[in-house]
Amino acid sequence: MQSTSQSANALPLYLQISELLIRDIAAGRLIDGERLPPERDMADELGISIGTLRKALADLTDKGLLERIQGSGNYIRQGGTQESIYAMFRLELLTGGGLPRADILNVERTRKPRDLPEFGTSKDGTRIRRLRYLNDTMIAVEEIWLDGDCGIVKRDLLSDSLYRFYQKQLGFWILRAEDRVTIGKVPDWAPEAFSKAPGSLTGFIERFSWADRSEPIEYSRTWFDTDRAHYVQRLK
Repeated sequence: MQSTSQSANALPLYLQISELLIRDIAAGRLIDGERLPPERDMADELGISIGTLRKALADLTDKGLLERIQGSGNYIRQGGTQESIYAMFRLELLTGGGLPRADILNVERTRKPRDLPEFGTSKDGTRIRRLRYLNDTMIAVEEIWLDGDCGIVKRDLLSDSLYRFYQKQLGFWILRAEDRVTIGKVPDWAPEAFSKAPGSLTGFIERFSWADRSEPIEYSRTWFDTDRAHYVQRLK
């Protein structure tokens, strides 16, 4: 198990635990029929209360990913839905899985620069730059552009999951996304703390995202450290 984040913009702890387990199931780190450690041991290792852990396990049970047998324990079940808050987050640790979290570097509403591809209906957009982690491992820097007609983005309300923020605060949900994966140069604004120096080549993802409109409303670009993470797309 990995440590969980309690930063101001983090997801509720029980959702962090649920999401971590869902991603570990998807990555094959937890297999069908595997018995989880006793609840008290899990709670102690994660540094959370038994009540918080049981709330997370209840979420997994509702999704059909966990069977709780009285007097025996909690068992992984592969037949349920693995859809999650981070269902569209395709980066995983090299060993698989990992709970995504982010440090916000900058949030600014501005004119869309000329180097952006066309998206949305406004000439303005909100630019969000973040440093991304999986568990406690720094893996990427990213720049997200949300079309200006989608609403006002307040930094203090942002959560680790932007898609959850869009749903809760702006009233829409990202329904689909298109990724283009290649290599690219780390941008000059990447902080010194990032593991790859500005200008160096690394993994690069461009994403267009759609809500319920014909045109994409979000464009993002992510530079990820291929020594620490890889891009995974599972087909069902």
